[in-house]
Amino acid sequence: MKYLLGLVLGLIALSCDTDPKLVVLSGQALGTGYQVQFYADERFEVSQKFDSTIAAINKSMSTYQPDSDISKINAGDTTVVVDAMFKEVLALSRKVYKATNGYYDPTVGILVNAYGFGPGKPLKQLDSTILDSLKAYVGLDKIKISEEGKIIKDDKSVYLDFNSIAKGYCIDRIGAMLEENGVEHYLIELGGELLAHGKNLSKDQAWRVGIENINAPVTDRDYTEAVSLENKGMAGSGNYRKFRVDSVTGQRYVHTVNPLTGLAEKSDVLSSTVIAKTCAEADAYATAFMALGFERSKQVLEQADAIDAYLLYTQSEGDSVQVYMSTKFQEYLIPAN
Repeated sequence: MKYLLGLVLGLIALSCDTDPKLVVLSGQALGTGYQVQFYADERFEVSQKFDSTIAAINKSMSTYQPDSDISKINAGDTTVVVDAMFKEVLALSRKVYKATNGYYDPTVGILVNAYGFGPGKPLKQLDSTILDSLKAYVGLDKIKISEEGKIIKDDKSVYLDFNSIAKGYCIDRIGAMLEENGVEHYLIELGGELLAHGKNLSKDQAWRVGIENINAPVTDRDYTEAVSLENKGMAGSGNYRKFRVDSVTGQRYVHTVNPLTGLAEKSDVLSSTVIAKTCAEADAYATAFMALGFERSKQVLEQADAIDAYLLYTQSEGDSVQVYMSTKFQEYLIPAN
């Protein structure tokens, strides 16, 4: 999901004035684009600190980096002692795993890879027998962590994949880095995920972003709703543009894999946008709602603490798109003029 940010491209140097000045940083990270804007009244090495934050997270939990801790663990290395970030992401994953009755599950990575959405090549054949065999290695309860910080797996084939939460967590860490350097007002966007803190001082209002219209063409995107965001994270997930077609069978697979059924197929939820205290939590729940489907997502939202969602769904194939908002999500919407 991409969000309307209205950011100025490039890095704007800070002046020597005492008033906070807008700094905007943009580029590529984690295989996607990012834009960070914040207000600061003194200089600091923001580019260097940003790169260091990205590098640390990649080293800890990137499945696309062969020498990362998570890649080593997935390869069977039992000597790896994970860092505090890894532990934090694992703990949050367990929280969402329990809250969604297993529909959010980072051990679904073995199935994600089989369908061709991971770092490896897809399996040439995927039938019910193969899926059943792979599902035997899915379940976050099959992962434990020792007091020394080593990951213990019930079976060496269990595969951890934090890609559905790591981007949001990365944004949270960038926000923490900015705050450690005295920044109180910022908006971070990385691959469509967002974290807003303080407000847009130039306009003296909360940061404003938009929810993408899923029916708009890729080359001419527009937005269905405007959202006012302050001290919150926002993340989205959708299958309307993310899919793979098997070149042999012609089978179409969406990128959301249901960890309980093992199937990469569309649910009745077309897209989910979630607002939460942290971007990592919003990221995880947005993924979960795609697998949960509409009715189960509503049940989770009724029980979830401080999680709000905007869901686009259809009641049956071919029906018009419907909108569902949790009660508090409506408070974030900016009324049309």
